[in-house]
Amino acid sequence: MLTASAHLLTAGSDPDPVERIRPASDLPVLLLCEHAGQAVPVELGGLGLEPGTLDLHVGWDIGAAAVTRLMAQELGCGALLQRYSRLVIDCNRPPEAPDAMPERSDGITVPGNVALGASDRARRIDEVFTPYNDAVLEARRAGGPMLLSVHSFTPELRTRPGARPWHVGFLCRKDRQTSQALLDAIAARRPDLNLVLNQPYQIDDESDWFVPAHGEASGLPHSLIEIRNDLIDTPQGQAEMAALLCGAVRTVLETQC
Repeated sequence: MLTASAHLLTAGSDPDPVERIRPASDLPVLLLCEHAGQAVPVELGGLGLEPGTLDLHVGWDIGAAAVTRLMAQELGCGALLQRYSRLVIDCNRPPEAPDAMPERSDGITVPGNVALGASDRARRIDEVFTPYNDAVLEARRAGGPMLLSVHSFTPELRTRPGARPWHVGFLCRKDRQTSQALLDAIAARRPDLNLVLNQPYQIDDESDWFVPAHGEASGLPHSLIEIRNDLIDTPQGQAEMAALLCGAVRTVLETQC
């Protein structure tokens, strides 16, 4: 049985929720990766999951952290990556959202999330979501005209049959210009790619956090970038995608910022 203590992340082996990459240049871009990690606090006993589950797309965004780190290195910009599995708490969801700590994810039951009490939810919010969110707010205050959140998506969901054919999606709502500019810059370099706005899903206040709470709230140009994970599940694919995105970012900065 999973138990809760007064403090969730007290074990010495539990990592800080935020990985910080300091900017090495004055390039005004902040990269975020809300689903970078697979960590689970020791106290949660692996959430009761079967071995290997955290390696699937339900556990993290496959390849997204590597792409984010490579982009930060190439651009010399700052980045913040969230180290805990999205099944502990999804830091791209409002913390009160039902799927912020899902009992089931793409058909997979998460035993450690079943019938969570208010105090258990509060600990995850206080010790994972809030430190990461505060780090983003602090970095935003430091300035910079562009916020980019890097994610990946699976080519096909178990619970929704049918291929998801897009290679890269740029998610936006009020700031459509930044996403369209990034899409256009990549399309000019790689016309073979299937690029799209607002797929594999659309932004809304009830189930999304980065775009409403950081992008739109800041008034800064922003985009949530969704990369199909079979394109970035190897080091070669990660390097190629990072280079492609960095070229697009530079183009947009030169022409619009």
